[in-house]
Amino acid sequence: MLRLIATSVTTVALVATFAAAPAQAQTLRWASQGDPQTMDPHSQNESMTNMMNGQVYEKLVTRDKQLAIVPALATEWQQVSPTLWRFKLRPNVKFHDGTPFNADDVVYSIERGAAPTSTINQYAVAVGKPRKVDDLTVEFQLAAPNPIFLQHLETLWIMSKVWSEKNKVTRPLDFKNKEESHAGLNANGTGPYMLVSRAPGIKTVYKRNPNWWGKFEGNVQEIVYTPIGNDATRLAALVSGEIDFVLDPAPRDVPRLRNTAGVKVIDGPENRIVFIGMDQFRDKLLYGNVPGDKNPFKDPRVRRAMYRAVDIETIKTKLMNGQSVPTGGLTPSPLGSYNDPEIEGRLPYDLTAARKLMADAGFADGFEVTLDCPNNRYINDEEICIALAGMWAQLKIKVRVNAQPRATYFPKIEKQDTSLYMLGWGGAITDAETTFTPVLRNRGEKGQGYWNFGGVKNDKFDALAAQSSVEPDPKKREGLIKAAMREYKEQVHVIPLHRQVIPWAARSNVSVVHRPDNWLEVQWVTVGK
Repeated sequence: MLRLIATSVTTVALVATFAAAPAQAQTLRWASQGDPQTMDPHSQNESMTNMMNGQVYEKLVTRDKQLAIVPALATEWQQVSPTLWRFKLRPNVKFHDGTPFNADDVVYSIERGAAPTSTINQYAVAVGKPRKVDDLTVEFQLAAPNPIFLQHLETLWIMSKVWSEKNKVTRPLDFKNKEESHAGLNANGTGPYMLVSRAPGIKTVYKRNPNWWGKFEGNVQEIVYTPIGNDATRLAALVSGEIDFVLDPAPRDVPRLRNTAGVKVIDGPENRIVFIGMDQFRDKLLYGNVPGDKNPFKDPRVRRAMYRAVDIETIKTKLMNGQSVPTGGLTPSPLGSYNDPEIEGRLPYDLTAARKLMADAGFADGFEVTLDCPNNRYINDEEICIALAGMWAQLKIKVRVNAQPRATYFPKIEKQDTSLYMLGWGGAITDAETTFTPVLRNRGEKGQGYWNFGGVKNDKFDALAAQSSVEPDPKKREGLIKAAMREYKEQVHVIPLHRQVIPWAARSNVSVVHRPDNWLEVQWVTVGK
């Protein structure tokens, strides 16, 4: 009852907010279930956070509408040798505060991105050591060849060195330990939009940068973003015209939206895999009740049993309304496994086999465990976790679902304060490397295995993955990647679920470009009358 009352109050408040701010033709009012975590572009490598910061900050190279890499703050580049890259920077570019952009900002930003408090540090380390040649020339010296150097570089935002020093934010904000800094609520980039105001969990406003070096394809002068956690409230706001665009309509609402006057649905697959991770390094679970105080997730038979008890087709049809692609793969896109059917194939759903595996492992009577889950990050995240709890109950595993908002969830699991958790991984890069090094490899220095919250340690996989990171020969590298994936899958270190299919919803007078990385690029958006 209390939850219903709270939702009702929130709905009234949101409607009042929208009513108080009448729409203008060139204002884009949009919503999603979550909110960016921070305005510090190097602090949190999370898609919504990156997308919002990406309206303000830019990189040396960027992605076009087809996700191809194109010039941004760099106009041209060359690979001088297998371990040396040289970039020419765009002249006459200024940050939003009027400070000129130059090579000092590039060197500073790459070094800042490599700091321990940055969750993109593994990418910053991967591009080597930056060096200023002159004000508009930068070189990157690598210790070893990097087969996807440009793709790594495309993840690294450029900040103003002068602004950072002035505001004492030369180190990325430590989000997981709830640190606050000037960069957390303020921004100063070179991009198409300037941050006007930031009220976390309430509203974030941007205005067009009149001095942007690029050419706007859309007509949006102002962006007003409002997080709306409740699916029904978000849908009602779109249908009534109070907002113009929704990034994440609930799958169950999509059929209705297709038949709603004044609204359109824009479909597209997302490069994102959703999976379940398990604590595989502690001898005793933090959040569980297990006979003998053991950690059942250390036994591959238990992990395999839980995998085989997942009825993924029911999740696809009943929860996702067909808006998912079940997979046994490990990467955001099947391109990451070279579309290998052996790697992409799932273990079949088989409760009889799953129960036998549990018995063989000595857990015929099951155990208790808490499943940590976000409730506003992935499509139907909480609902999927509840469904999994029901499926695992058939193995006598009693699962308590601990669903939390992303702002609470990610700091918790980043501290490995979890026994069983949901994670999604994706973005513009389809290559296996950007899943291997940050997510699957053994935890180590410079961001390696940072997102391996289950503490998985597999030296055979790790060696193959490390070799693939520096192998310049494409055919040899493919063999290394596939061998690494086969090892990881055989040990069932994670339970893959599906790749999301992302429907966007908009008012019929709004034109957007749907990219597979689920990225809304506002400078391409047109809002009509």
